[in-house]
Amino acid sequence: MESLKQEAINVISKMPDTAEIDDIMHRLYVIDKVRKGREAVKRGEVVSIEELKKEIESW
Repeated sequence: MESLKQEAINVISKMPDTAEIDDIMHRLYVIDKVRKGREAVKRGEVVSIEELKKEIESW
């Protein structure tokens, strides 16, 4: 698994030269959330669809 720094460098290098700072920040934000989500799944920190639906309905 590549380091977070290397992953960020790879993602940014694949973006067009015209990418704005907001585009770069958004892409890195999404990657961070996906990475954290995968780690949570590995730890068993998941919610069933039924539980999620109940939580949403209670808002």
